[in-house]
Amino acid sequence: MKRIGFTIGFIFFCSRLLYSQQEPVKFGGNAQGSTYHITYFDEQNRNFQPEIEKILVDFDKSVSTYIPSSIISRINSNQKNVIVDKYFIACFNKAKEVWKNTDGAFDPTVNPLTNAWGWGPGKKQKIEKSVIDSILPFVGFQLIELQGNKVVKKDPRVSLDFNAFAQGYSVDVVSEFLNSKKISSYIVEIGGEVYAKGKKPNGDNWTVGIEKPIDNKDSQNPLKAVVKLENLALATSGNYRRFIIEDGIKYAHHIDPKTGYPAKNNLLSASLFSKECISADANATGVLVMGLEKAKKFLELHQELQAYLIYSDDKGNYQVYETPGIQSIVSDAEE
Repeated sequence: MKRIGFTIGFIFFCSRLLYSQQEPVKFGGNAQGSTYHITYFDEQNRNFQPEIEKILVDFDKSVSTYIPSSIISRINSNQKNVIVDKYFIACFNKAKEVWKNTDGAFDPTVNPLTNAWGWGPGKKQKIEKSVIDSILPFVGFQLIELQGNKVVKKDPRVSLDFNAFAQGYSVDVVSEFLNSKKISSYIVEIGGEVYAKGKKPNGDNWTVGIEKPIDNKDSQNPLKAVVKLENLALATSGNYRRFIIEDGIKYAHHIDPKTGYPAKNNLLSASLFSKECISADANATGVLVMGLEKAKKFLELHQELQAYLIYSDDKGNYQVYETPGIQSIVSDAEE
């Protein structure tokens, strides 16, 4: 899955409660090439870590391109009679929706390009125009369909990569599990994507942070903003975690499906808010590819999404664009 560090710095203010003295259940571990952290309040003090880790393992068996035997890997290698599961179907249908809404800025068929640039499980190629031109004819979500529980390709070279938003969906899957256990106060974070439900029993909000988009592959950055979440998902895409330097030029990992090259614009970080994390995650990728001006127009049309965008001005300074719907829950971390 996405091999990134945290795009969102977590701030857990888990103080001892004044009335019930209830302590949260907290655990975490490794998942999807990254880490996960879960905190919730449960009067029965149940620990769901074994069940959740099994969910995450089963999830990877469906949509991880890093597992050769996964459903998505078998489809990419054109194995016959591959039957897809509920995780794959949900990812495919959401991908098709976001692909249409973003006019192709988000497109999971960029997988061959992702591999060519060295950001997937495939071997990195020497990037030349002829290489990109040879791949582009089989990049495009119109070239693949889901018919029942099987995938049909118009070109066998088409392949899928759900890594740009699968972590967001896994947050939703784990959240659904906690809902099924009647947990009404929790926060789920996987690979930096997050969903928070309710408030803490003492009335406090769940609080997370959005990092400054400083080039940093290995550790957490200082925070740019602090966010209070309640029944809301937040996902961040940025060009400061996964990038390569080639011939002195920085190439970020967000590929423009129309050109085959990493997107070039002044948008550094896109944090999107939604009722479901899969939507926030997928659209954050699309917005980052669009760039600031196209993103503003897109967000005006899709007010079910809210955004906090960090971009660079002509002098190289950080600037922020935020939609009206989140201004009451986001504050500057430096205040």
